[in-house]
Amino acid sequence: MKEITTTELQERLEKGEQLNLVDVREADEVAAGMIPGAIHIPLGDVPVRMSELDSSKPYILICRSSGRSGRAQEFLADEGYDVTNMLGGMLEWEGATE
Repeated sequence: MKEITTTELQERLEKGEQLNLVDVREADEVAAGMIPGAIHIPLGDVPVRMSELDSSKPYILICRSSGRSGRAQEFLADEGYDVTNMLGGMLEWEGATE
């Protein structure tokens, strides 16, 4: 399974890379802040909302500590999506939030 650290992701975003970010935390968690540009699909909704994702694009999955995003990664990878898990999750994120 593919992984990216919070530092690597922050560096790529700061360089201006256009990345597809999916935050799989619950609504109350994202209310406290999420990475700018990320879309919110709670983990429990991933199976029914995965059609909102373009299977030809790579995605980086985000959660609080990287556990739920890891489960979303396994599920979406099995469905043919190119997905990467952000290790450490928002607990380790030091970049901007909105």
